Amino acid sequence: MSAASLRLFLCGDVMIGRGVDQILPAPCPPKLYEEYLSSAEDYVRLAEEASGPIPRKADFAYVWGDALEAFQAKAPDARIVNLETSVTLNEAAEAKSVNYRVSPTNAACLSAAGIDCCALANNHVLDWGPRGLIDTLDTLAHFGIETAGAGRDLDAAQRPAILDIPRKGRLLILSFASPDGGAPRDWAATGAAPGVNLLADLSPRSAARACDLANSFRGPGDILIVSIHWGPNWGYGVPDDQRRFAHELIEKADAAVVHGHSSHHAKGMEVHRNRLILYGCGDFLNDYEGISGYERFRGDLSLMYFADIDAASGDLVALALVPLHMRRFRLERASGADADWLARRLDRESAPYGVRIRRRDDGTLYAHWRDGDACDAPRAAPI
Repeated sequence: MSAASLRLFLCGDVMIGRGVDQILPAPCPPKLYEEYLSSAEDYVRLAEEASGPIPRKADFAYVWGDALEAFQAKAPDARIVNLETSVTLNEAAEAKSVNYRVSPTNAACLSAAGIDCCALANNHVLDWGPRGLIDTLDTLAHFGIETAGAGRDLDAAQRPAILDIPRKGRLLILSFASPDGGAPRDWAATGAAPGVNLLADLSPRSAARACDLANSFRGPGDILIVSIHWGPNWGYGVPDDQRRFAHELIEKADAAVVHGHSSHHAKGMEVHRNRLILYGCGDFLNDYEGISGYERFRGDLSLMYFADIDAASGDLVALALVPLHMRRFRLERASGADADWLARRLDRESAPYGVRIRRRDDGTLYAHWRDGDACDAPRAAPI
């Protein structure tokens, strides 16, 4: 990474609630209001049946496992995640099929990984009502973690997180939720009520509004990251409206990265006008281990996305992906076979957009792409 580049860490959904919360030092009461399971401990039991004993009262660093070594080796300037859980002890659950929460004490595990910013515009941050959202905002502020995409009112929900990177510039992170990603429409923040920064849809009109919002905050030299929770949980297809929306953010709001998530598995990616689009980053941490039904998508495999961005232009310089495997509610380095599988699948899904994925001997995946829309020379700088 050159001195003129800044390195971002991005990933998909970080769900440290429910079963994961139960194995950390100070969990919420385990009672659930789900149709099939009544205790968060049941999710721990399912994972143990699949993979073996999981320690209780594990330290806050436990869940990150081998990701911590990757953080140390790659040394990103900023660590940005989609936090897909409420952080609260509130007992008033929303009427939903699942309700995720982690205790405010156990949210310290985010600090154990040095997380700088949590995107909150998603379909689980209000699982425990407006009170749960306020608790989430207060707890993350207590830990010094910036937030975007949810707030005490509409102005706060629309306000970007700001990360000042010494000697490199300022990052703005805007966060949006789309109804097709599961966010209830009545969760939208208003002038008088807390909620999320909700898009009406992915139409050109909504894209224009998102671009106007971004341009109202972005100053000269700022690097803009737009984080969007969109689309269904399973499947590799990229809808035309998602692609158009992402292109608009790049062309009219000068977004450096469109950070898409919601899919439970990694999807294809694109480099449009030398700007990175991640259509679906997959789950990064969750408590789904032992639950069957979609094994062919390999939702148990996680990816750490390390993107080097030119600090002057906002262009993508290099992209490395570190494959991990979720096991016993902990991230382990993926096996060679799993890394190969991810490389092949991501290459297949990204090739239509001009991006190729190759695996190196250390298991890390690297992206190659074409500059702009017309250049014939593949590009990939080493990280």
